[in-house]
Amino acid sequence: MNRRKKINQLLKANAKKASAKLAPRSSKPKYVSKADRARLEAEAEQEPVVD
Repeated sequence: MNRRKKINQLLKANAKKASAKLAPRSSKPKYVSKADRARLEAEAEQEPVVD
């Protein structure tokens, strides 16, 4: 691989990483572990619902 190609490859890779960092995050919801879900559910059951 010649020097010019190697430098261009590095610059493209760095540009790709930088643009990926600036891109908006996916709309996928954040992962909540099974233990956290159980804890949140238990807290919700303890709190009385006032209407």
